[in-house]
Amino acid sequence: MVLSCLDSRVPVEDVFHSGIGNLFVARVAGNIVNDDILGSLEYACKVSGTKVVLVLGHEYCGAIKSAISNVKLGNITTLLDKIQPAVKMAGSKFKGEKTASNEAFVGEVCDANVMVSIEQIRKRSPILKEMEQKGEILIVGAVYNMKTGKVEFFNDL
Repeated sequence: MVLSCLDSRVPVEDVFHSGIGNLFVARVAGNIVNDDILGSLEYACKVSGTKVVLVLGHEYCGAIKSAISNVKLGNITTLLDKIQPAVKMAGSKFKGEKTASNEAFVGEVCDANVMVSIEQIRKRSPILKEMEQKGEILIVGAVYNMKTGKVEFFNDL
């Protein structure tokens, strides 16, 4: 089960060289977590037997850049509000310009956002938390490098 951004530059099945029907994929701008995403993750794991939940961020994410820039626009505002904890987390450690035009800062926020999404999954889904604690599933994070085409998995979650 992959929770990924909706960005068309990150076609999950192609990234993982997987055919149709091999992966559950939930796509939403900024790979954020909401009730519908949690329900989809729970369905994939508890009902269909999926063993891994992967939260996959990616370089140059427009939702991340918009959250950094504090964009306010219709329903996008609510979605971007879910990325603000990652902006704050990255901003507290980052030395340098904290803007959407700074590629290094955008990368730090992207990484933090993956971690925040994983934290939200564990916090908001007792089903998935229990399955992880029992060793029935893994919940992991990674970022897709658009320059190299490689997925870089996080080591410590």
